[in-house]
Amino acid sequence: MEDEYKLTDISNIDEQDPDSEEGGVLSFVLELVKITLISLAIIIPVRYFLIKPFYVNGASMEPNYHNHEYLIIDEISYRLNPPKRGEVVVFKYPENPKEFFIKRIIGLPGERVVITGGDVFIYNSKNLNGIKIQEPYLEKDLKTAGNIDTVLDEDEYFVLGDNRNSSLDSRRFGALKKNEIIGKTWIRVLPVDKMGILNNYTFDF
Repeated sequence: MEDEYKLTDISNIDEQDPDSEEGGVLSFVLELVKITLISLAIIIPVRYFLIKPFYVNGASMEPNYHNHEYLIIDEISYRLNPPKRGEVVVFKYPENPKEFFIKRIIGLPGERVVITGGDVFIYNSKNLNGIKIQEPYLEKDLKTAGNIDTVLDEDEYFVLGDNRNSSLDSRRFGALKKNEIIGKTWIRVLPVDKMGILNNYTFDF
């Protein structure tokens, strides 16, 4: 007996309704538009109000942040809590708001900051006679140049670069206003071998 093969007569297959096909395309387009709008509704607020990417340009924060590193900045935290001493922040350069700098917060609102003899002293309600701050994140034996004696207003912060000998900071342009601070460093994205969450140093006073 010859082998039997079951064949399908394509003439018996129902043809798709052109109107149905057009409806499918329209449905797909509408679904694509919906997904795009939902994505934008999520991404835009995150991009413009919660986090921002920043590119480190220069050596002012070495050895902790280096030239060409790519960082993600947390913008939401400072809407809930004030900046803390030791946190590394990105801010608008007071002398040109179109430029952005990265530095570390050293002095808090209402405090007196004194730089003398290569050391930094903080005077506040807990340290009426002043306390010399210890900064283990700096290069060993690094001194802070300058002679500064300033009292911060209730919305001002004193910032310094970790590379004190190559940093344009509050020793030059003065204290920062709270509204000039964009946010604090959160994640290092590049280089890949250093990718991860960034931890800010915490002072105990």
